[in-house]
Amino acid sequence: MAVTALEIKSRQPYAEGVSFGDAGPCELVDAEVRFAVDPDHPANELITDLKLAPRDTDGKVSFSADFRMVRPVDPQRRNRRVFLEVLNRGRQRALRYINDAPENLDAGLNPGGGFLMRQGYTLVWCGWQHDVSDGPGLLHIRVPRAVTSEGPVTGKIAVTFQPNAPSQTQVLSDRKQRPHPAASLDDPGAVLTVRDHEYAPLQVLPRDQWSFARIEDGRVVPNADHVYSASGFVPGKVYRVIYSTPAAPVIGLGMVAIRDMAAFLRYGTEKEGNPCAGGIEHAYAFGASQSGRFLRHMLYLALNEDESGRVAFDGIIAHIAGGRRGEFNLRFGQPSNVLEHSVGSMFPFSDLEQTDPETGRTDGLLSRLAASGKLPKVFFTNTAAEYWGGHAALIHTDVTGSRDLTASESVRIYHFAGTHHSSAKFPLDDIDPANGARGQHAFNSVDLTPLLRAAVFNLDRWVSHGEAPPPSRHPRIDDRTAVLPEDTAAAFRGFPEVDFPAHPRYLCRLDFGLDQGVATRLPAAVGKPYPNLVSAVDQDGNELAGIRLPDLTVPLGTHTGWNTRHPDIGGPGQTIPMIGSTMPFPPNREERETSGDPRLSIEERYASRDDYLERVRGAAGKLVDERYMLEEDVETAVQHAARRYDFFRSRLKEVQAAND
Repeated sequence: MAVTALEIKSRQPYAEGVSFGDAGPCELVDAEVRFAVDPDHPANELITDLKLAPRDTDGKVSFSADFRMVRPVDPQRRNRRVFLEVLNRGRQRALRYINDAPENLDAGLNPGGGFLMRQGYTLVWCGWQHDVSDGPGLLHIRVPRAVTSEGPVTGKIAVTFQPNAPSQTQVLSDRKQRPHPAASLDDPGAVLTVRDHEYAPLQVLPRDQWSFARIEDGRVVPNADHVYSASGFVPGKVYRVIYSTPAAPVIGLGMVAIRDMAAFLRYGTEKEGNPCAGGIEHAYAFGASQSGRFLRHMLYLALNEDESGRVAFDGIIAHIAGGRRGEFNLRFGQPSNVLEHSVGSMFPFSDLEQTDPETGRTDGLLSRLAASGKLPKVFFTNTAAEYWGGHAALIHTDVTGSRDLTASESVRIYHFAGTHHSSAKFPLDDIDPANGARGQHAFNSVDLTPLLRAAVFNLDRWVSHGEAPPPSRHPRIDDRTAVLPEDTAAAFRGFPEVDFPAHPRYLCRLDFGLDQGVATRLPAAVGKPYPNLVSAVDQDGNELAGIRLPDLTVPLGTHTGWNTRHPDIGGPGQTIPMIGSTMPFPPNREERETSGDPRLSIEERYASRDDYLERVRGAAGKLVDERYMLEEDVETAVQHAARRYDFFRSRLKEVQAAND
């Protein structure tokens, strides 16, 4: 057993002891888990640099991580299932995505509506990301560094950033995680480049115009964790610095930790310190965004079997990951990196094997797992933002963009139409307080959480009862609902003050010279682009393909997976990664005619508020019949629709007041 100890630090009532339906009250357990893995075992052979990690006297590689668990206090009320969320940059997000918990409240421990608790799940979190910054509630992993007889492993790394505000310094990391420091402040081989957008020609900035430094108390101070430019970094432009870094953490151990944590909870004994001993029948993994890409990477490496040959996960939901993986098993990898020109953007994308005619390479995301016989049930769920990010369609179309692919029997692919990557924004807002990004349009307001709750329910029924979930639903080439981004532009041309993307995103064939998880070519050689397909739209600009919530079938506005950068943050014509838009319909005919908006007004579409809400109830009921939504969410959907109707119709009063 790779888990050698689980030391409980605290055990206390969860959410002040509130009772969650039939599951009753829950407990919160915090602990530290220690691992020791065999670097020579076949189950670990694909972990980059593992054989270069220091070994203990038993020849094992040791590391440790933070652990957290929430479960019903009464063992008889537990459903005998582990629901392990892969942390997002050390943060718990499943309760936000699935339970409707408030954003960033109580370090991700707020139960929200309590859906997962009411189901009786044992909820588990385990640190996996080596560079997570310090902060309240964040869970960490502590991994060794690769060494040789000559000392620590060193090499080159590329860090890319796009400022949203003027600045003279930037930290050498993504999302302000712990940086890979520069090996030398005077590194003559370091290169800083700039381009107008991700796909524009790059310009090399003279070495004497920038340095490894930061500003402290008004002074420029040499610093290995930051890059400094006296002339400043321009908002909206894309910068990349390539430099040497002095240490290589074995970051792939994060995936081993998740695999072995699940296996320990399923199969470990009470004597071995397993708090769930004898109480778990199935284990599911959930990950959103970075964490969903992490799960896709685990699947690709077939890391679903521990050193004893036992299955870790029976089911996986990789949410809003699109077709990408990440730098989760790369020497000098940056797990938070979401850039198009990164190792995480490389072939393969689809679950089934295909051949790229440009490179001649044949591979599939699940090829290794299919051969091992340890294939779990898998849901790939995505929003419109992943399609407009240039990669989601690659999971169900071939790499030439000429035909649809049929997913394997163990896979479902769901596109949540008209939604975007981040949490729904309501009331409408156009600024992301986390990074200062501002959209040309209000951020997308469509709440997709009911679809995720149904996905969790359907996955469990599939695994535990053999009930097949509803069919995949996504844009398709054969019915012309999968189209090029520019094919949707005509629908938006008449909309007043709409800024359609000038630079739609896409992935390219990249060659990093990868050799056993080591990039030998930086920057990568860039080849031919992959096709970028998105959903076709109707006359209102709303998507036609995928699972369409009442927001799209009984609309009050246009909801997209793209949003362009506001002039205040630079980068005109560029999209904001992962952010969509909501463009309300005119409140009445007079306002529609005055503005020249081609879309019918709310007043023209619906006879009354009651008429609108009854249509919403019917649309939600249809989704229940199709099993894409749960019955318990119908009235919630109607309540949310009422709030939106009142909000969007209130714009009529604002218009009338302005005219008066």
